[in-house]
Amino acid sequence: MYVDRRQLREIIKELKKWSAPATVLLSLYIPPGRPVSDVLNMLRQELSITDNIKLKKTRSAVQRALKAAIERLSKIPKIPDNGLALFCGEDMDTGDFICLMFVPPEKVPVYFYRTDKHFHTEFLEEMVVESNLVGLIIIERDAATLGLLKGSRLEVLEEIEDYIPGKHHRGGQSQRRFDRIIEQMVHDFYKRVGEHAKEKFLPLLEQGKLKAILIGGPAYSKYDFVEGDYLDYRLRQLVLPRLIDVSYQGEVGLREMVMKASDLLKEQEYVDALKAVEEFKLNLAKDDGMIIYGEEDVKRALEMGAIKTLIIDEDRPDAHQWAELAKKYGAKPVFLSDDVPEGAWIKKTFGGLVGILRYRIY
Repeated sequence: MYVDRRQLREIIKELKKWSAPATVLLSLYIPPGRPVSDVLNMLRQELSITDNIKLKKTRSAVQRALKAAIERLSKIPKIPDNGLALFCGEDMDTGDFICLMFVPPEKVPVYFYRTDKHFHTEFLEEMVVESNLVGLIIIERDAATLGLLKGSRLEVLEEIEDYIPGKHHRGGQSQRRFDRIIEQMVHDFYKRVGEHAKEKFLPLLEQGKLKAILIGGPAYSKYDFVEGDYLDYRLRQLVLPRLIDVSYQGEVGLREMVMKASDLLKEQEYVDALKAVEEFKLNLAKDDGMIIYGEEDVKRALEMGAIKTLIIDEDRPDAHQWAELAKKYGAKPVFLSDDVPEGAWIKKTFGGLVGILRYRIY
């Protein structure tokens, strides 16, 4: 089974729920190119020595996990191009059992096998970080916000402040000296912001995940920052061509900047979600019959081909199934995270599933 990042996030969440009083939970990562026969031989060897486990309950749980892993792996002729991840284990208190084998969205980086008191998900967790990230910088002479746009999520990385005095009005040499001091303070602050941006963004660029940097701010600060060569040259090459006028710092400012730059960020899920929510709210306020909610009504409207956009709470257990159904009937699925304004309201009021219609159906 191939899984995408959204499905993988749900799998990780499920695996993290499992724990055991003994080392009975099996985690296996197989990179591409590893012969299936080699892995099966290793698992059979592990199974052959389980009779040495003294506690009967522990021995039984480990054997059950190994046998399930062997059975699953025996059914495939070759390790897929991205490798395989396999997790099997028993809840020793309830007897519940889980066994998952899937192809992750990125190549498995290591050959790893372990039975432990928890499932080892650390190699998967690196894969759920979006690979189409946009760095965000709001800059003014004494304040800055660094953020990341990650698919349908907006994250504030850091807020930076400094005290820089206003203009001096005495005139003469005192005025010029004071202006030079202020100019140096602003220069030092911009330099500090550039260093923080390098610390936050450069590792993401080196991992191939950072694709662009969007810069905004009030008045001329943003131009002074970009033209003053304060950003690392590798990051400077990613700066989008238009600088955005922004009135606020913090999360509010980042949202404002992203919305104003929506034409530059056409492929970002967060922008799609913002626009979809705004359209839903507008139609709801107008009471024009161009929205729909309730699972049965939504499903019926999808099957009619009447839904243009389907807004889905990404935390719904059936989110992926609704997205696939939307695509099947020509609707655009838009995932809603908690970072999207009004997202929590749509989840609470409408169950996290609403549609925007192409035409009225009632």
